[in-house]
Amino acid sequence: MIDILQFEFMRNALYAAILVSIACGIVGTFIVIKRIVFISGGITHAAFGGIGLGYLLGVNPVLTAIPFSLLAACAVGMLRTHTKISEDSAIGMLWAVGMALGILFIGLTPGYVPDLFSYLFGSILTVPLSDIVIMIVLDAIIVVIVFVFYKEFHALAFDEEFSLVVGVPTQTLYVLLLCLVALSVIILIRVVGIILVLALLTIPAVTARQVTMRLSRMIVCSTGFAVVSAVVGLWLSYILNLPSGATIVLVLSAAFLGSVCIRRLRTAAVRPHERR
Repeated sequence: MIDILQFEFMRNALYAAILVSIACGIVGTFIVIKRIVFISGGITHAAFGGIGLGYLLGVNPVLTAIPFSLLAACAVGMLRTHTKISEDSAIGMLWAVGMALGILFIGLTPGYVPDLFSYLFGSILTVPLSDIVIMIVLDAIIVVIVFVFYKEFHALAFDEEFSLVVGVPTQTLYVLLLCLVALSVIILIRVVGIILVLALLTIPAVTARQVTMRLSRMIVCSTGFAVVSAVVGLWLSYILNLPSGATIVLVLSAAFLGSVCIRRLRTAAVRPHERR
């Protein structure tokens, strides 16, 4: 593993893998507990509109995807309470509109779009230093916001109705949480692409849930699983010449299956002692 770090693109890929894992571990935990995986998918695909706009304007697509994702997150949060449209219908519309705008903007872009597939399917080996800087800034924002509002997010995740009764601004916090999801999506897009973003946001958190139900420990375990799986997947993809994003997701899936098997074996081992 150390030998391949002599290449700059591999060092950038390793940095990106670690930064992505931080976002996945923190935000993914709330996504799983709050059961808003489908909402995350809607925000993810809405971000494609921002990517297309970036190509049309000739700027870094990641920068234009940020406001697109944040607007989508706020739209979902506002439609949830201020209209009679069901949440899944609103997500479906945003999903379709975001993808349609992205296709439209790319169609209007003169010339050939060379690296579009890297945003659809991911390409961690081509992540430039400028994107890593953006990832660092977005990670820092996520960490600070969750640290400051940890108690409120904890209450929102486990009992939203009680939080509202005791005076917690649940609607504002919900929109803020969706904005964190949007920022996480931006971090993930260049690594695993739009197609596999949901896997990286959910699998580490679901795996951590096999180990503990305490929120703080879930976040730590989820981040740890994501870091290890991302590094191992990156190394395997380099050694075996496989697509990096897909390999990372498969390693995460293997870790989840392993955690399920270990939990069942432990449960089976404890039951005979309880009978005694």
